Amino acid sequence: MNDAGIDGLSAAPARPRFLDVAREAIRRRHYSYRTEQSYLHWIKRFIVFSGKRHPCELGAAEVTAFLNHLAIERHVAAATQNQALAALLFMYKEVIAMPLPWLEGIEHAKRPARRPTVLTSSEAQQLLAQLRGTRWLMASLLYGAGLRLRECLTLRVKDVDFGYRQILVRDGKGGKDRVTILPGPVIEPLQQHLVRVKALHERDLTDGCGGVELPDAIARKYPRAPYEWGWKFVFPSYKRSVDPRTGVIRRHHLYENFLTRGVKQAARAAGITKHVSCHTLRHSFATHLLENGYDIGTVQELLGHSDVSTTMIYTHVLNKGGRGVKSPLDRAEYSAV
Repeated sequence: MNDAGIDGLSAAPARPRFLDVAREAIRRRHYSYRTEQSYLHWIKRFIVFSGKRHPCELGAAEVTAFLNHLAIERHVAAATQNQALAALLFMYKEVIAMPLPWLEGIEHAKRPARRPTVLTSSEAQQLLAQLRGTRWLMASLLYGAGLRLRECLTLRVKDVDFGYRQILVRDGKGGKDRVTILPGPVIEPLQQHLVRVKALHERDLTDGCGGVELPDAIARKYPRAPYEWGWKFVFPSYKRSVDPRTGVIRRHHLYENFLTRGVKQAARAAGITKHVSCHTLRHSFATHLLENGYDIGTVQELLGHSDVSTTMIYTHVLNKGGRGVKSPLDRAEYSAV
């Protein structure tokens, strides 16, 4: 037999890289692109930490050592350590099919008990007054409807109900849907905004780039859905980009920093000294509803909290200082010096 024949018989396909196998497992379960990036990041860090050994050769002891390293030496936040643990548990269960036994001896990062920063009604209005256009619309929905930033960015046209003045939040935190309010002051500006967005959508269709990313298997079940107006993002990006998963050129939603930077700049311009983020507007939404007399169950439903105890954190500032205690100085008749 000649050498060519031997080479032909011995040729074998290259083994796929472990991270590629993990990526495929994540995509089969329709996890978000952000989750995919996060899980792959932690899996890679774990492999590097363990001397670049294959995860099949590692187990609970190595996972425990890695998580302890994050908490003790890297001083990561509790949420960060939990994210790393979730990635590794997924890897062993779904990629290697070797579920880990209960992990003991993990030094858990301490989760500090923090109270949310809340703006007064006046501060919220001052902040919004510093914003214009799309940033004002988005910030108004965070404050006026209690949306999370990600929920606002991924909002679809079909989920804004002007007739009933409500917003259907799909696949929120925990994969849950909920209905929240559509604030009156944003209705007309939002309708005008959507007129401009629809013109952008029609131009994309003309250019052959009018598709949009859809959740789960909807695109396969309804092949024309990616091109329908109702599925478009309410806040699309100003430019098209290449989908990192499919390579398709299309228009995604705006990036987070479009609003996060705008809100921080607006807070500084308004002279607000509190640490303000986009999530501060959601905290303020909940607190101001309670201040206005709405019951906590209603607020819980609008926020999408599974447990009312999560909503209870907003009761600490109801027009009162620390724990509702009245200072003795308030009862005494002192004059300013």
